Amino acid sequence: MRSSPAAATRTIPSRSSPTRRCPGNQSPTRRWARCALSWQAPNPPHRPLSCWGRSPNGVKSSTGIRGRSGRIRLADGLVIAAPASGSGKTLVTLALLRDLTRRGIKVASAKVGPDYIDPRFHEAATGHACFNLDGWAMSSELVASLAAEIGSGASLTLIEGVMGLFDGPETGRGSTADLAEDLGLPIVLVVDCSHQAQSIAALVHGFRTHRPHLALPAVILNRIASPRHEDILRKALGNLNVTVLGGVPRDRALQLPSRHLGLVQASEHEDLKSFLDRAADNVAAHIDIGVLQGLARPIAPAAPLNVLAPLGQRLAIAHDEAFAFLYPHLLTGWRRAGAELSFFSPLADEAPAPDADAIFLPGGYPELHAARLSRAATFLTGLRDAAAKDRLIYGECGGYMVLGQALIDAEHQEHAMAGLLPVVTSFARRKLHLGYRRLAHEGALPFPATLKGHEFHYSTIAREGNASALFEAQDASGRDLGAMGLRCNRVMGSYAHVIA
Repeated sequence: MRSSPAAATRTIPSRSSPTRRCPGNQSPTRRWARCALSWQAPNPPHRPLSCWGRSPNGVKSSTGIRGRSGRIRLADGLVIAAPASGSGKTLVTLALLRDLTRRGIKVASAKVGPDYIDPRFHEAATGHACFNLDGWAMSSELVASLAAEIGSGASLTLIEGVMGLFDGPETGRGSTADLAEDLGLPIVLVVDCSHQAQSIAALVHGFRTHRPHLALPAVILNRIASPRHEDILRKALGNLNVTVLGGVPRDRALQLPSRHLGLVQASEHEDLKSFLDRAADNVAAHIDIGVLQGLARPIAPAAPLNVLAPLGQRLAIAHDEAFAFLYPHLLTGWRRAGAELSFFSPLADEAPAPDADAIFLPGGYPELHAARLSRAATFLTGLRDAAAKDRLIYGECGGYMVLGQALIDAEHQEHAMAGLLPVVTSFARRKLHLGYRRLAHEGALPFPATLKGHEFHYSTIAREGNASALFEAQDASGRDLGAMGLRCNRVMGSYAHVIA
């Protein structure tokens, strides 16, 4: 990795138009009204949920579950995993979370890996924030700290895995199995049984013996075709000394819609409460919840750790269906560090608070709302005014696209954006960019000089002009990816999502 990626000016020829230069010092075309939001987190949908035993400002409350010693005790934990993606572990996890919540059990949740969308469904099921736990991007100390923080005041924490149990980056400890081992938690394996019978014994035996020191005491038989099918599966597992928690019948009505970056967001799901209740009814009728709870093991206590310094003392954050990709662990850490957070909706044509000293545009789906965003005059003028005042403005992925000159949608229509970075992005020319990223910068952000994050998008860069590079990037294996992102004065962004 080159040592000074942001020091040199990056010059890239325009692919189809004359080179553009940093537009960050353009004067605003008109004044914009003060955002009506206070410096307290606004009401939903902008307001992130709090954790168990924590008030909305991220400070531990006095309402958690207390043991005989009077101390707030931590939850017991379980990891819900699967042999492969598509096995139904997300739906089973959501159903369990919803059923436990309906029973009055204080349940917390987490998601392994960098995914933004599944955790929002967790929150809909429990009413409490779901944190990401990422063994590749986070130190083991941070993972332990967040796991303890999530479970503070709850009686049970369910951690949903990512992909297959042993899947992850080739380097580092990023798999679900790694995280379960590091936290000392048992694993429940959700197996898609829709196309197998006795062969399930070989599959489960292989997963239990591949890393025999892991605790994998139980399985959930998912997508059962009939009672006879379940009986065959149970008999096949009879000699493996594994607990079968139950068999969940397939229900074609219980399918979560998806789009190019994964599931459709929870906020867009029609009648999500009824959907979750139906899933919970299905699970409650076929899984022994008491036995499941009995398998859980204590999560070790750990001191709170702040991941990254806040972008500013008064930080305005875009948050709506176009800018929804926020990590609760970062918001909690920024509040704990003393930052005042406000939230505004670009889709509602709200400007960032004028007294903010920093603005964060997170990722999301601006390509689905490009025409609407291009007409959001108050929002766009607010960004330009903040740039003219030399405020720090940082955009990730979708936020980076909106800071650019224009966004080309899937129908090849070009929509003008904020014009603060010399880049035009296109969703018409799609290419998958996916993977973990190591990121280096030289003081552009109030973060450590080296960061870890991930990249997941289909849009491409159609045209790009002169600007300094924001990051120098490598993939998870250390392969050099070159410069990533742009920086014009204090306006900056890239396609990377920073995790830690």
